[in-house]
Amino acid sequence: MIFDTHSHYDDEAFDEDREALLCNMRTSGVERIVNVGADIVSSRTALALAERYDFMYCALGVHPSETGSLTEADMDWIREHANHKKVVAIGEFGLDYYWPEPDAATQKKWFYRQIELAKEVQLPIIIHSREAAAETMAVLTETKAYECGGVIHCYSYSPEMAKEYVKMGFYIGIGGVVTFKNAKKLKKTVEELSLGDIVLETDCPYLAPEPMRGKRNDSSLLVHVAEKIAQLKRVSVDEVIDVTTKNAQKLYHLT
Repeated sequence: MIFDTHSHYDDEAFDEDREALLCNMRTSGVERIVNVGADIVSSRTALALAERYDFMYCALGVHPSETGSLTEADMDWIREHANHKKVVAIGEFGLDYYWPEPDAATQKKWFYRQIELAKEVQLPIIIHSREAAAETMAVLTETKAYECGGVIHCYSYSPEMAKEYVKMGFYIGIGGVVTFKNAKKLKKTVEELSLGDIVLETDCPYLAPEPMRGKRNDSSLLVHVAEKIAQLKRVSVDEVIDVTTKNAQKLYHLT
């Protein structure tokens, strides 16, 4: 059974059929899902969804693009709820330099702060990094964030850097992008990593895999990601699903 380590079912894209979709996940071969916060509002919703569905868990955190209005009161709320039985990680957070705002200084301030919080509550971290490869690695190394454990979400950098993250104890999150024709670097990364270093993720409703690219993504489509990884690794789809599910359980300290 598939474990989706990163989703956003709080997104409005699911408003019309969220209940029906989630209730059918197990019949679609999906065993567990982690719904990930991107700001305080979505973190609250993620927790509410995790409380409602027994197979769903959540992460609480603030995406770098949402840090412009972040406050210490928000950090207090995350801390207060971090010991909830359905909260399995802090995230997603990190650096995203694709957009000019919030500025780099603001993003880095809250990157450091959320690492500090994760250490305090002793939860793994979900790292978002876009167009910030060197700085993300530098911050994670400086802060010894690897002590928390965690995952580099929606990995997009070099195979060499992925191996460095693995050495630090991080998992590498692989989703629908690996099925895209032009994703040569990511495919090479998958080929060079051990299957034991990889977890599956959708980032739904975004980044649907081929043959559904451009449409709404959901956890049932992860089978296409597993198939592509199996092809790249020259193993069976069942092996990919089995190993990545065990990896996800280790990542989030679930049995």
